[in-house]
Amino acid sequence: MLQSIVHVALVVRDYDEAIAFYTQKLHFTLVEDTYQPEQDKRWVVVAPPGSSGTTLLLARASKPEQVPFIGNQTGGRVFLFLNSDDFWRDYHEMVSKDIKFVRPPKEEPYGLVAVFEDLYGNLWDLLQLNANHPLAEK
Repeated sequence: MLQSIVHVALVVRDYDEAIAFYTQKLHFTLVEDTYQPEQDKRWVVVAPPGSSGTTLLLARASKPEQVPFIGNQTGGRVFLFLNSDDFWRDYHEMVSKDIKFVRPPKEEPYGLVAVFEDLYGNLWDLLQLNANHPLAEK
């Protein structure tokens, strides 16, 4: 059996502001932006540069009950984990682009990590996994 997680849905307030944040501040690639007239919504997919794994589906809140979850998809816990091949390069660039880090860089047994907020306040780990970590890129 072969399965994989293809997309993770991220509830956003506005497609275009989310696209701008992910493509301009984090250098993600806009994989798809397709209007779906039957549902009056867009199918917007972004991915980290060079990634061939799971992508983010930017899903605009379409019902009032979805709005409170913008920026709080996991109740204040770290939601997503962005692994980097050069932690310090990405950290310094993100700081220069006014991305807010809520926990400073720290060396952990698994690698380097710092916690930042996306444009809505969702928490992310910026990581550089140690070479011996099972998920480290070989």
